[in-house]
Amino acid sequence: MATAQSLLEHLVELRSRLLKALLSVFAVFLCLVYFANDLYHWLAKPLLDVLPADTQMIATDLTAPFFAPFKLTLVLSFFAAIPFVLYQIWGFIAPGLYRNEKRLIVPLLLSSTILFYLGIAFAYFVVFPIAFAFFTGMAPQGVTVATDITSYLDLVLKLFFAFGVSFEIPIAIILMCWTGITTPAALREKRPYVIVGVFIIGMLLTPPDVISQTLLAIPMWILFEIGVLVGAVYQRSELEEPEEAEEQEL
Repeated sequence: MATAQSLLEHLVELRSRLLKALLSVFAVFLCLVYFANDLYHWLAKPLLDVLPADTQMIATDLTAPFFAPFKLTLVLSFFAAIPFVLYQIWGFIAPGLYRNEKRLIVPLLLSSTILFYLGIAFAYFVVFPIAFAFFTGMAPQGVTVATDITSYLDLVLKLFFAFGVSFEIPIAIILMCWTGITTPAALREKRPYVIVGVFIIGMLLTPPDVISQTLLAIPMWILFEIGVLVGAVYQRSELEEPEEAEEQEL
């Protein structure tokens, strides 16, 4: 009975925190939905700046002028609410963590949020202008570049997600080193394979051009090196195990 009641309490708390996370996304969405068209124009600016003169984006679907900005606003609302969503996740898992685990998780949650935002900013301010200028400049003579707004949105969101997740590499490495899955020394030995791997990932996650692939692969490689350096600091030591054993006994 006690176990069943404890499980029920955890499920109730989980539902409560999930509802709070969803409400936070909805609240941000209500604040941004009025500016949906402005947000889409801001998102399209890197492409609009490099389009040939007298050309513009098009909508091939009758409902696209409404749903494309709406979809963008919803996704941006989730991105903006990520800190509060992570706070709810932290509030749910924190009671079950050891003291030393709490000291690790809090900085990781903060840094993972910042790195995700940095990945999106890097894609928007660095990758988009270069990649879009390359694509529009490669159009054959007599071909007018007129991008559909829905196709453009899908491409941009895919790149945002790819760069945001890729910038989480240091966090993943730190967690693997801290939990004992691997060690910084073992990761250094695999560096040649990692370099090949990041370029393969860049090829799979970005449009089929060398510029976008390289602009994703090189930051991933740099972040891998940073993760290895920081992972050595957070590497799980043998001294932590007795400490956790004592806490379990208590």
